[in-house]
Amino acid sequence: MKKEEINVRREDIRKAFIASVPVMAGYIVLGAGFGIVLETKGLGLIWAVAMSVFIYAGSMQYVAIELITGGASLITTALTTLMVNARHLFYGISMVDKYKGAGKKKPYLIFALTDETYSLVCSDESVKDVNNKYLYYFTVSLLNQIYWITGTVIGSLSGRMINFSTEGIDFALTALFVTIFTEQWISEKNHGPAIAGLASSILCLVVFGKDNFLIPAMCCIVAVLGFMRKMQGKAECDGKELQDE
Repeated sequence: MKKEEINVRREDIRKAFIASVPVMAGYIVLGAGFGIVLETKGLGLIWAVAMSVFIYAGSMQYVAIELITGGASLITTALTTLMVNARHLFYGISMVDKYKGAGKKKPYLIFALTDETYSLVCSDESVKDVNNKYLYYFTVSLLNQIYWITGTVIGSLSGRMINFSTEGIDFALTALFVTIFTEQWISEKNHGPAIAGLASSILCLVVFGKDNFLIPAMCCIVAVLGFMRKMQGKAECDGKELQDE
């Protein structure tokens, strides 16, 4: 590999690291919270690392603690996982074209597509000044998982040494989602998708309740965004026809 090519790859990795720093701050705290809660349930460091390496599902890992310690059946666990992570079906669909040429990196990119990683790679603007976009996607995904694993290790080890109430620690996950939403609101000029997502979620929360609103909300969001996309495309076509005339 030529020196110039190495420098280009290093630059892409550097950009990926800079982009992932906000997630690092959140994931270490969230991961530590998960490790602490896991430790208080009698599941130590090995469980913390294994779950963060092989499951790596953020909120689902918090839910999994109760499922594991509560003796939930496989069917209950499978259905709960599907409900909690249903949004990833839509994430995956929207990333099909972006990851099409990723080659050997593609399986890991699919596995590592968390909410926060998706927020960093879903926009075309994220790779605007990047030379190798697939290296950028891979590096962002890998760094984010490393942050999460690091946090869980810190939490598990500190949970052994410090005795305190863990009530409310899992709220850090909600706080991170709010932070990401706020950052995207500030950085994007078009607030239509954000408003559509927020309004759909609130509506479904009121109609279906807090335990059953997730999947209806995601379906509603997809329908609304699809309609908005269709209207935008129609407006662009009409504008182009007017210019041609």
